[in-house]
Amino acid sequence: MNSHSAVSSEAPVSRSVFGAPCWVSLATGDLSAAEKFYSAVLGWEWRTGKLGEQYRFASVGGVPVAGVAAVEFMQPKAFAWTPYFATADADQTVARSQERGGTTAVGPLSFPPGRAALLADRDGAVFGIWEGELVADWEEWRRAAPVFVELHTRDAFDAAIFYAEVLGWASEIKGCCEVHYENEKVVLRSRGDTVAHIHSGAVDSARDPAMRPRWQIHFAVDDVQACVEAALAHGGSLVRLEPDLDQAILSDPDGARFLVNGRAHFVDQR
Repeated sequence: MNSHSAVSSEAPVSRSVFGAPCWVSLATGDLSAAEKFYSAVLGWEWRTGKLGEQYRFASVGGVPVAGVAAVEFMQPKAFAWTPYFATADADQTVARSQERGGTTAVGPLSFPPGRAALLADRDGAVFGIWEGELVADWEEWRRAAPVFVELHTRDAFDAAIFYAEVLGWASEIKGCCEVHYENEKVVLRSRGDTVAHIHSGAVDSARDPAMRPRWQIHFAVDDVQACVEAALAHGGSLVRLEPDLDQAILSDPDGARFLVNGRAHFVDQR
């Protein structure tokens, strides 16, 4: 950790789970509409924090689980959910990404009590990094609203190498994320939890831009069908329903896609 982010010794910090997803954030064109939509679909409550009125924190049972930022002058298709990965040093992580063919969209910028950057990997999949104090204890965050992230990309092995080198996966540093290959996908684990998958696929030729290399966010819910009905009633849409997987891909009023999974099936499949 460098001196850019002063944090208390008692606060959970990014270096404690470096390389693992530690936050998810949504860019939206209408903050009020997003709050109403996700309250109805996922039961979230809202508050304003240190980042001002244009960034709202969603919580479940008092535990912060996600952030929503109001962003103006964006193309409609740019509104999306983005996973943030914990890092001990944002500057070094950005440098490693650039050295390996990644691109930097924003940052690193200071957002007390930490620093953040928005990057894209070699195939254009967008992800964020966070250095500093975590919004919530990592274990509490994972339990309050289980979040799972999944990358569909051209070559899972190539992507895994990129992220391993950039984020320190499977390194010799104590506490790093473990990387395995299981059931034809790359599996990332942190503290024994499966926190991400990377799949290979024919994404380069996909006609739908949303199906090109991108990180997808999964939320565990008690009732998938109820989430679908709430989404449709509040200006969202159903992209695909997969009853066998107890899963649905939904789109919010801005077109940002996310997945909801039945809680029991979600835990089993991870």
